[in-house]
Amino acid sequence: MASLAVGSLCKPTSLLVSGVVKSSSSIATGTQASKFPRMSNFDANESLTFQRRNSNNHTDQSFYERFTPLQTNKQKFELNAASANNHQFDATHDLLNPMEKTIRFVDALYRFIRPYAAVGTVLSVGAMSLLTVQKLSDFTPLFFLKMMQALVGGMFMQMYVCGFNQICDIELDKVNKPSLPLAAGELSMTTAITVSALSAVMSFATAWLVGSPALFWGFVGWFVVGTAYSANVLPYLRWKRFPFTAAFYMLCARALIVPIGYYMHMQTSINGGASLLSRPILFAVGMLSAFSVSTIFFKDIPDIEGDRMHGIKSLAIKLGEKRMYWICIWILEIAYVAAALVGATSPIAWSKYVTVISHLAMGALLWIRAKSVDLKNMEAVQSMYMFLWQLFYAEYGLISLVR
Repeated sequence: MASLAVGSLCKPTSLLVSGVVKSSSSIATGTQASKFPRMSNFDANESLTFQRRNSNNHTDQSFYERFTPLQTNKQKFELNAASANNHQFDATHDLLNPMEKTIRFVDALYRFIRPYAAVGTVLSVGAMSLLTVQKLSDFTPLFFLKMMQALVGGMFMQMYVCGFNQICDIELDKVNKPSLPLAAGELSMTTAITVSALSAVMSFATAWLVGSPALFWGFVGWFVVGTAYSANVLPYLRWKRFPFTAAFYMLCARALIVPIGYYMHMQTSINGGASLLSRPILFAVGMLSAFSVSTIFFKDIPDIEGDRMHGIKSLAIKLGEKRMYWICIWILEIAYVAAALVGATSPIAWSKYVTVISHLAMGALLWIRAKSVDLKNMEAVQSMYMFLWQLFYAEYGLISLVR
């Protein structure tokens, strides 16, 4: 079915064709119908069938007048051809279908919060929570309640950081990531600002209401570095412009401030205290730091074109795509070897074997995949970037098994 949207109620998509109707007298009829703007989505047979079906009741009306009886000069229209095989044209149904609009809004909002980053937050909370478990009896209702508190607050702050980044980077994203909902026009700037601001407030409120200083100050730290990473209002902000401040942001958000905040929240709530010098937490900080640095630098490789246009001096621009690519790969390979060596010293047999074998296997998998990537193909490089995130996800699971 094809749907008709009048005015600027909907933003154009790849399926939209649009034009301007100046007046009813200016619209061609009969043999001039082929001069209508952008009507390629309907074939000749469908057009003739449509005209015959309506000719008895609309002999003096144009195509657009039949659906816009109160049409004025220079009225915009948008025609969404949803399917060439569906011969029905129920514009009223589509225009008034709130369910369809709701689904589209939810989908845009889902992509606005960057799902892959949200998954990382969920896994970070889970991994840090499991590090506090010493015995099976630690899995109590209180344990799961405290983990849910950290998860809810963390997801809200993740929504703020991702949303604020897209608000600040909207022009940059139109070049590097045009499919993002804000850059594509699927979400308005007002909606984006509202969602981001409310998310930050809800994150702080969650930590405050549950009475967890570790969680609250962890979110404060995340808010500060996340804002500094994207904001472009003061000379020393906009950390993403500089390689080492960008890496510092990622270290704080993924390896230091936030994960340690989760860990201390769980440990203090359940066991009454937290030790930051324990073997598992030091291992976690080391591996998460390696992944944080690697992914933040690798992220700049497929974004070189847009970064260069907007004066962002990333390491990928300074060192070149190939050199930056292999630096990121070698950071992770060294981390995997170090993890295997640390795992080999574990006093617990099952933890030793799992840590050594899994990290050596993942290092080999990374090397094989890295060798197969064509660096001239930005889609392949972007796919490799998402593969690094998958390895990042897997590492969260392995961290929780270190003893």
